[in-house]
Amino acid sequence: MNLKTLRQDIPAGLVVFLVALPLCLGIAQASGLPPFVGLLTGVIGGLVVTSLSPSRYAVSGPAAGLVTIVVSAISTLGSFSAFLLALILAGALQLVFGLVRAGRFINLVPGSVIKGMLAAIGILLIMQQIPVALGAAGESKLSTLFNGNFAFSSSAIIVAVVGVFILWFWTTPTVKRVKILNWIPGPLIAVLFGSMATGFGDSIYPEFVSGLPRISLPEFENMSEVMGELERPDWQAWRNPSVYVVAITLALVASLETLLSQEALKKLRPQFPAPSPDKEMRAQGVGNMLAGLLGGLPVTAVIVRSSVNVSVGAQSKVSVMIHGVLLLVCGLYFSDLLNAIPLASLAAVLLYTGYKLATPRLFIDQIRLGAQQSVPFLTTIIGIIAFGMLAGIGLGIATQIIYSIYKSHRNAFQLTRYDDHYVLRFQQNLTFMHNLRLQRLLGEIPENSVVIVDHDNAEYIDPDVNALLKDFSENAIQRGITLDQWPAAAK
Repeated sequence: MNLKTLRQDIPAGLVVFLVALPLCLGIAQASGLPPFVGLLTGVIGGLVVTSLSPSRYAVSGPAAGLVTIVVSAISTLGSFSAFLLALILAGALQLVFGLVRAGRFINLVPGSVIKGMLAAIGILLIMQQIPVALGAAGESKLSTLFNGNFAFSSSAIIVAVVGVFILWFWTTPTVKRVKILNWIPGPLIAVLFGSMATGFGDSIYPEFVSGLPRISLPEFENMSEVMGELERPDWQAWRNPSVYVVAITLALVASLETLLSQEALKKLRPQFPAPSPDKEMRAQGVGNMLAGLLGGLPVTAVIVRSSVNVSVGAQSKVSVMIHGVLLLVCGLYFSDLLNAIPLASLAAVLLYTGYKLATPRLFIDQIRLGAQQSVPFLTTIIGIIAFGMLAGIGLGIATQIIYSIYKSHRNAFQLTRYDDHYVLRFQQNLTFMHNLRLQRLLGEIPENSVVIVDHDNAEYIDPDVNALLKDFSENAIQRGITLDQWPAAAK
């Protein structure tokens, strides 16, 4: 680190902090947890994970993509403290993944399933935040809007709608043409608007503020009060089998999101040598184990904050460390300012984040690619919404495998006719699963024909396939069929 690097890293760290602050608070709120938990997680990601990560630009912290998993897991396990034990186990699993060099397997996950997972997360995020944007103060499901007991808040709706408009407007060419505005993140402006609404509303129109739920951060006089606020894991929850299911789900999805963010970051600013995905998983594993011990949320590398870090000129890890320090200072000493932020403003940030994950353009593009891409994509979305993250991803992968096997079988053979000559080409290695289609093609060859087999592309032919070919060859003489270049093992 030199003076020139520091001059670029300090403003970059400040901008990343301004982007991360509303997201950390909003993700904690969306998870049904105190906002302080989101700040704690951001500090762990910004300081601990960054110090261990091989990437100079990746920013780690709480991720919107894991909100739905956290909410579902806490509901399933019955308490946040039991969830923390699952998070510790998930971090340990990530550490093991890194040690056994499992990072390379990210390339085995089909792109259609990854896109489906992100879209499903976006849809669930929108469904979860709509009640908050309409005035809900606590945890409310979308179904509560239709039971007749939901109390709509006009002030919350106004703040949320204006917040979403600001986030959209900040992406338009009008704003992008003003260079200084590009340094100010849209989420910060949306949150500032909400804070101003509560601040001026108290003195001008108190009724407006009365229907506007706000975040609630505790004030700390000393470090012992901070430690007293931290939730402890429930070590007795190890007897609950659901803890291990949640741990595996968290480890897989958090690792997937981290590695995807790392791949995307390579395209924004390549590093030489490229950061090791296995070292990154070990860093994330340590971060999640610490988050579980201290009472935080799951930590992942987040592409939104990482891309901001790159775009504002960060040169080293110092920018990310600065963002972590600022989150810590803000949570400890500026709780009064943060308590002016309405929940509807944070809901607007998360609604817009969900929309970007599940944009209609994504659905259109996937459908245009055909059934082989669109069916696994839609299956993943429906599976995640209906059965949970792990089951949905499993269904998506299974659907993609079935389609791939089907296409592989369709293209394994090619039968071409030239007068009374038939050329049977083997396009790939053959297994017993190809027998059904091979038998059908052989059945199309009439009597008194010449059959030429081109099997140069098949380095391996399963014994069951050879047995089928041998049966055909034994009956060929009786049918007047002449065989040419027949596989030796099938004669």
